[in-house]
Amino acid sequence: MTRRGVKRAFKYRFYPTPEQAGELARTFGCVRLVYNMALGARTEAWTLRRERINYNTTSALLTGWKKSGELAFLNEVSSVPLQQALRHLQAAFTNFWARRARYPTFKSRKRSRRSAEYTTSAFRWRDGRLTLAKMTDSLDIVWSRPLPEGASPSTVTVSQDAAGRWFVSLLCDDVIETAPASGAVGIDAGLDSLLTLSTGEKIVNPRHERRDRAALTRAQRNLARKEKDSANRAKARTKVARIHARIADRRRDYLHKLTTRLVRENQTIVIEDLTVRNMLANHHLARAISDAAWRQFRTLLEYKADWHGRNLVVVDRWFPSSRLCSTCGALAERMPLNVRSWICRCGTAQDRDVNAARNVLAEGLSVIACGGGVRPQRESSRTGRSSARQENPRATKGIPVL
Repeated sequence: MTRRGVKRAFKYRFYPTPEQAGELARTFGCVRLVYNMALGARTEAWTLRRERINYNTTSALLTGWKKSGELAFLNEVSSVPLQQALRHLQAAFTNFWARRARYPTFKSRKRSRRSAEYTTSAFRWRDGRLTLAKMTDSLDIVWSRPLPEGASPSTVTVSQDAAGRWFVSLLCDDVIETAPASGAVGIDAGLDSLLTLSTGEKIVNPRHERRDRAALTRAQRNLARKEKDSANRAKARTKVARIHARIADRRRDYLHKLTTRLVRENQTIVIEDLTVRNMLANHHLARAISDAAWRQFRTLLEYKADWHGRNLVVVDRWFPSSRLCSTCGALAERMPLNVRSWICRCGTAQDRDVNAARNVLAEGLSVIACGGGVRPQRESSRTGRSSARQENPRATKGIPVL
C-alpha cells in the first residue's frame, strides 16, 4: 500500500447567527459587484483599446473604488474575498485565451452561486474552531466527519445554496492510501442501467429525479401561482429549491460511492467520451439523461483515478461500440435504440450494453498495448471502418465472451 499527499476539500454544513448571516450576505453581494465591475472594465479595455488588463490592474482599480464615495461600503467587508474574486476572474480569462472555456459572464444576483473565499490571512483556525474576518464568534459547524489528523485549512470557502443552506469548505493537505489493483473494466453508460460493466454486471439506475417528480411538480405549480416579487413567491421558490437539493444530494452520494468502488477495484478503467450537451437536444430523453448525470460521473472518476494512480482511458465518441460484435468483430449497419439484444451473423447472442462495454474495454486496452489513438477518424467511424481498433491478442486475453 502506498501513500500519496493531495489537496482535498472537506465540506460541512453550518448554522450562522443572524449577525454572521448578515455579514456573509453583504460579503456575497460585494464579491459579485467587484467581479462584475472588473469584468466590465476588462471588456471595455479590450473592446475600445484592444488592451488586456491583468489581475494587478484590476486590483489597483479595486483600491480606487474603495476610496470613492459611492463604493465606500466595500470597506465594510473583508478585503480578501474581493481579491479572490479578481483572481477567479483572471483564471477565467486565462482559460478563455487558452480556448479552454467561453468568455466570462456577469454574475447574477438571483441565479449565480453565492460564495466567498478566504485565505489564511482572513480567518483564524484554533482548536478545531473557525472564525472568519469581521466576525467575533466562530462558525457553528456540524462536523459530519473529522478532518485529517493535524490538518490545518489553507483556504476556506463559504457558500449558500438556493435552498438557503449554508456550507463551508476547508481545503487541507490529506494523504490518500492507495492499494494495488490488477483489474480492467470497460464501462458503457446508459439509461435503463446507469452503467454496464464489461464483466456483465449492470448497475441499476436509481432515477433520483423520478422519485420526487410528483412533489416537484406540485411545488412548481404552487410557485407559478404566486405573485411576482412577493414574500409568498420567495417561500415557494425555496420549497422548489429544497426538492432539487434533495435530489442532487442523493445523486451525488450515489455517484461518489460508485466511482470509489470502481477505482478501488480496477487498475485500468475505460469509458466513452460522451457529448452530453448534444444528447440533451433529444427532448424525449433530455430529462433522463440529465438525471443520469454522466458528466458528473466522469468528473468524479477522473480525479479519483488520479488520486489512486489508476489508468483512465477515454475512447473516442465516434467508436461504434454498440454496433460492433465483441466476438467476431463484425460491424452492424444500423442499431436503433430500441434494439437491446441481437444475434450476430457469427451466431452469438449479444446484449447491447454488455457488448458495448466489452468493445470499449478492448479499444482501451489496444490503446495501452499498441499506443493507438483514442480518437478514430470521424469518417472511418461513420462508414464502419474503425481506424483505432488495433487489438493485440494479448491485450484482449481474459475478456469474457458470450
